[in-house]
Amino acid sequence: MILKKMQNEEELRRKNINISSLACYKVANVVTMGWEKMIRRMNEEIVMKRKLIFALIAGLFAAPAFADPVVGLWQTEVDDGAYAHVKFEKCADKLCGTIAQAFNNQGPLVTENQGKPIVWDMVSQGDGKYRKGRIWQPSTGKIYKSKMQLDGDILTVSGCVGPICKKQRWLRVK
Repeated sequence: MILKKMQNEEELRRKNINISSLACYKVANVVTMGWEKMIRRMNEEIVMKRKLIFALIAGLFAAPAFADPVVGLWQTEVDDGAYAHVKFEKCADKLCGTIAQAFNNQGPLVTENQGKPIVWDMVSQGDGKYRKGRIWQPSTGKIYKSKMQLDGDILTVSGCVGPICKKQRWLRVK
């Protein structure tokens, strides 16, 4: 290899190219190769950053798809002439529902119960089953142990005293 290098230098001398020009040529060649590597690395970093940004954006849009299926607005059955819309949300690692609006046969009601929690501490067991929660019955002011079962747009909510449970079927508000 050294012999070949020397032959190349000798050939350049014969063509009347001086050694200092040769040195500049070699330095420029090394610098150019270094720049090419640096540009390649920068391009790779840009591609990686773009992929990361895309993944983050996709994750943000996918987050609602991974929300608990009970999250949203539900209409209760009529109880003592009134019913409510209950808004379910995540409360830390559990679910809770608050009274969003109350209604009677004449329309929306103004009530002190609006905004109050009606279901809390509900834990998903998978397969649409929820347990270990509490439910408040506004008409009596009593609190019961509660469980729920989700089947499509129907949420069966139970308030229990011991083994005896009273059930209601709540419908998803669309």
